[in-house]
Amino acid sequence: MIAVLLFIILFLGGFILFGLNMRKIRRNVMLGRSYKVDGPAGERLKTMILVAFGQQKMFSRPIPAILHLFLYVAFVITQIELIEIIVDGVSGSHRFFSSSLGGFYTFVISFIEILSVLAFIGTIAFLFRRNIVKLARFQSPEMKGWPFKDANFILFGEITLICFIFMMNGADSVKSDTGFIISSNIGPALFGGMSDSALHSIERIGWWGHLVMVLAFLNYLPFSKHLHILLGFPNTYYSNLNKKGKFTTLESVTDVVAPNFDPSYVPKTDPNNPIRFGAKDVQDLTWKNLLDAYTCTECGRCTSACPQNQTGKKLSPRKIMMDTRDRVEEVGKNIDKNKGVFVDDGKSLLDLISKEEIWACNTCNACVQECPVNIDPLAIIIELRRYLVMEESQSPNELNTMFSNVENNGAPWQFAQSDRANWINEN
Repeated sequence: MIAVLLFIILFLGGFILFGLNMRKIRRNVMLGRSYKVDGPAGERLKTMILVAFGQQKMFSRPIPAILHLFLYVAFVITQIELIEIIVDGVSGSHRFFSSSLGGFYTFVISFIEILSVLAFIGTIAFLFRRNIVKLARFQSPEMKGWPFKDANFILFGEITLICFIFMMNGADSVKSDTGFIISSNIGPALFGGMSDSALHSIERIGWWGHLVMVLAFLNYLPFSKHLHILLGFPNTYYSNLNKKGKFTTLESVTDVVAPNFDPSYVPKTDPNNPIRFGAKDVQDLTWKNLLDAYTCTECGRCTSACPQNQTGKKLSPRKIMMDTRDRVEEVGKNIDKNKGVFVDDGKSLLDLISKEEIWACNTCNACVQECPVNIDPLAIIIELRRYLVMEESQSPNELNTMFSNVENNGAPWQFAQSDRANWINEN
């Protein structure tokens, strides 16, 4: 009875805490401006199934894709075993479904064990790549400190979780011939000859350990890049389905310009609540931009594909997303501290993302193309540029010259409008 009560308290407490933290993240995401969702729902659903569920874009790099697939499938399928743990925990039973499902139960648990072994191999490989081989994209400046530790914490956690699974199943296999494909072999090798009480203790350690690790992982997600496990699905559903390179039109600009040509034009924005041109801080971005930031896996594929980063420019699309997430987290804590109201802290997103980074981008969309969960760092860069140009009049000299030419000559080139068609007569 005590064990059942302890389970219910632990289980409910874990999920309630997770729900509270996720509610804060939702609040932070919705700090952004509205986002126009283009494209039919069917096309969005197809994109989500292919990219998030099917891992489509991961396979541009086959080896890490296969290793990631091991972890991904194991994570999804092992939730079946978690269902039984919950039923056992509430009812005080032991392997509730084994007698009713018979051979099918043995097949399912054996399948989970095979996936667990593959996940173990994948986890070791990822640890090796990060800590021994030291892949270049995991050694960037933005990956120092917490981002580096975060990845390792999860990988070591997964190894611990897998060990608990085999402690639980292995001890049970010694006590009774379960027929599980892996633990029926390693169980006797590890725990053979032990007393029933010792086997029971090992099984209980594995069972409770498994449960605690699942709840700990669940509550670690809101503070980790591994939140992409959950947010990858909505983020791909709300992907930008427009052709890459198509920029949005600022309604606030249209409201200023359009009346000059059409006196009957009705403004789309509230003149009593003017909207900032571009983005200075996270509240000026859309909620989709902020959802992108929370969904970032920090895999660095965007940065490794960025031609400007490859040529040594100070631009990392991954850092753009990480900075955006850090800033919206900071704003969220400010709101919590001040009882639901954001109090100006004198900071902005531009304190984290430098002008050098913003202007280094050549808008090629390579980062957007590479992202496994359809994140769009370019959209944030463009909004920051718009703010610098339209609100602060801060742009590189080369662009200032072009702006002057457009204003004076109607073209980016430095010659009169009357000479614009002279090229027709050239040989």
